[in-house]
Amino acid sequence: MTPRMIKRSLDELAGRDADVRAALDQVGYPAPRNRAPGFGSLVDIILGQQVSAMAAAAIRARLRACCNPMTPDAFLALDEAVLRQVGLSGRKIEYGQGLARDILERRLDLDGLAALDDDEVIASLTAVRGLGRWSAEIYMLFALGRTDVWPADDLAIATATQKLKRLRKKPDRKRLERIAKPWQPWRGVAALFLWHYYKGAP
Repeated sequence: MTPRMIKRSLDELAGRDADVRAALDQVGYPAPRNRAPGFGSLVDIILGQQVSAMAAAAIRARLRACCNPMTPDAFLALDEAVLRQVGLSGRKIEYGQGLARDILERRLDLDGLAALDDDEVIASLTAVRGLGRWSAEIYMLFALGRTDVWPADDLAIATATQKLKRLRKKPDRKRLERIAKPWQPWRGVAALFLWHYYKGAP
């Protein structure tokens, strides 16, 4: 995603949806959040599971300082005590090590994911312990550039959509999918905007 592409697609959505138009006038356009595809991005996603964005960023920075480049071999070479010291829980260490082994032992072909359709990418990634549907969707959105991926299990997306659409209660996955259907084929860009709106809406 480029700034130009984000602006063009959000302007199109704003032309279809008055709520998007009003929110866009309030908070403006989001910046791209692209990530390089590969092991490092998946580790970053694991680090971001069930913690605040600020906490994840701090852990990520400490991990990168002692594991650079971030490769499966380098990650597996780190002592568990070092990984705990930088802030990884035992479960996240287990997930990171399992992911590294799956790549090295060719159970997961990261390079081949770009050629697969969305459902196939989700199936490949969720076969790895510690990577659920949300993790797969975040990877597709930011590392593979899939602009119509809709991470409907994301709490911030649900909260922002509730505010955007002035709903009485937070929408569940099924309702979020209904709300987002008219935003196709730019649901991924809408998600990027909703994270931006979540942080910046008054």
